[in-house]
Amino acid sequence: MCGIVGYVGPREASPILMAGLRKLEYRGYDSAGLAIVADHRVEMRRCVGKLDNLAALLREQPLAGTPGIGHTRWATHGRPSEQNAHPHRAGEVVVIHNGIIENYLELRAALERRGRKMASETDTEVISHLIDEHVQRGGGLFEATRRAIKELEGSFSIVVLCESEPDRLVAAKSATPIVLGLGEGENFVASDIPALLEHTRRVVFMEDGEVAELTADRVTIHTFAGEPVTRAPRTVTWDPVTAQKGGYKHFLLKEIHEQPQAIIDTMRGRIVQEAGAVQLDADVDRLLEAPIQRAVVVACGTAWHACLVGKFLLERLAGLRCEVDYGSEFRYRNPILDPQTLLVVVSQSGETADTLAAVEAGREKGTPVLAICNVVDSSIARRSSAVLYTHAGPEISVASTKAFTTQLTALYLLGLHLGRQRGLVDAERGRKLLGDLVALPHAVKDILAGEAAVERIARRYGKASDFLYLGRGVNYPVALEGALKLKEISYIHAEGYPAGEMKHGPIALINEQMPVVVLIPHDGVFQKTLSNLKEVESRGGRIIVVTDAPSPELEEVAADVLTVPRTNELLTPTLLTIPLQLLAYHVAVYRGTDVDQPRNLAKSVTVE
Repeated sequence: MCGIVGYVGPREASPILMAGLRKLEYRGYDSAGLAIVADHRVEMRRCVGKLDNLAALLREQPLAGTPGIGHTRWATHGRPSEQNAHPHRAGEVVVIHNGIIENYLELRAALERRGRKMASETDTEVISHLIDEHVQRGGGLFEATRRAIKELEGSFSIVVLCESEPDRLVAAKSATPIVLGLGEGENFVASDIPALLEHTRRVVFMEDGEVAELTADRVTIHTFAGEPVTRAPRTVTWDPVTAQKGGYKHFLLKEIHEQPQAIIDTMRGRIVQEAGAVQLDADVDRLLEAPIQRAVVVACGTAWHACLVGKFLLERLAGLRCEVDYGSEFRYRNPILDPQTLLVVVSQSGETADTLAAVEAGREKGTPVLAICNVVDSSIARRSSAVLYTHAGPEISVASTKAFTTQLTALYLLGLHLGRQRGLVDAERGRKLLGDLVALPHAVKDILAGEAAVERIARRYGKASDFLYLGRGVNYPVALEGALKLKEISYIHAEGYPAGEMKHGPIALINEQMPVVVLIPHDGVFQKTLSNLKEVESRGGRIIVVTDAPSPELEEVAADVLTVPRTNELLTPTLLTIPLQLLAYHVAVYRGTDVDQPRNLAKSVTVE
């Protein structure tokens, strides 16, 4: 998502910052800006659009000086505008920020009561005011930043520049990546390694809960509590392509591991946790104010599986009658649409031909069209009535991973918003549902930490010729998605089925050679799914269980058990998805297939 670059040293900062930001363009953004100390004053240049626009502005209004900070932003709080672009300034303090400040509305109100004037709609500006307040009380920029960040709730990586201390930068991290680059007589900070490699290969990765101070000749790190941290630098040996992969062997694995951040980016700026409410973009809110009697949700491939989960979300949270259809089928069956129907189209690329045709069908019948999409200004985004962007960032691998989990996140937000609007979800329940969502990225991170166990299972079953995936209720679509991922990248035949339907055909396939992946969280159908699992066991199937409730009765019948954290039933599909993505990836690696570009597949299907 957003890109961060900072430089402190003797060289002119502007060319270094611009080059670093260009290395981060793959992350996606819609505005950009720099702040540099020039003649003992901090000056800023900001603009909407691509870095070429910022480069043109700098040619007209050059910035000479050092040190400096630069940022590319994908709008979340406030529309893309020069006013909302980073950096943000308050008094002597200038800040760039990736992440989301969950309590920014509360902090903003308190700052305004104390006489502070806000110039933007962003959560980031709040940080600059808080730090400036502490600077004015004395103690220096580092201590002011350390004190200010204790007031923040949420995820963030920030870099701070201060006019009264123009020889240093201060950086802080909580749940959002940031890396320090160590040079000779100069030092760097960035949100990702590619921005640094032109200048240094000695890096220090900051950990959550740490704040760093950078001058030209030293870098020091402390915890938020003020305790010093000693960490040896690492030497990066990556080539530029590997650097773009973040050191991962494949883009697919990188994108699987980016999901905690992608989920954060999709929810940020859209939740008001203290009110138990969802705050969507203004055009979406206006669209949803119209009376809606039913929803029709349309997509293709992985996005269609997200829509199947979305049906449960819209029905359960909003009490809205909901149909789900394939884009390729929808366009040919003269669907019943009217102005009281909400047509929701879901697409990673925003260019899927069949889904775009569904948009046109809706427009012809006067039906409001809401797109859930990852690519700004894509064809579907432009043709829809309103867009709920997922902010997953670029997805390079053909097989979709983070696009799927962010689509689930967006559909959860949509369902909760409609539920509050329609009076089915009160503030107390809304706070609980949003609290579960806020905790979700950390739960995903915990699952990813157990990747080695999934890799061992993948090696055990990597030579199988067939897989069967079973799930029930809201998790049945996860079984479909797990099977799709495996067949896409490993070329193993795999099927997903509702566990209760197994007796109606698929049970004939089960033997000692077939791995059967059973999704069995501790929900209302746990016992029924357990009965299905035992039917597989009695026929010799090799059972892999994915559950949030490990127990002796599962271990008795399963050859392997993978565990995910507990959450509410409507978020469980996201957590169950992660082990299945890892399983597909490691099976494909074991079999030696082309993981990122599997045969016969394209990233965006723009033809029938």
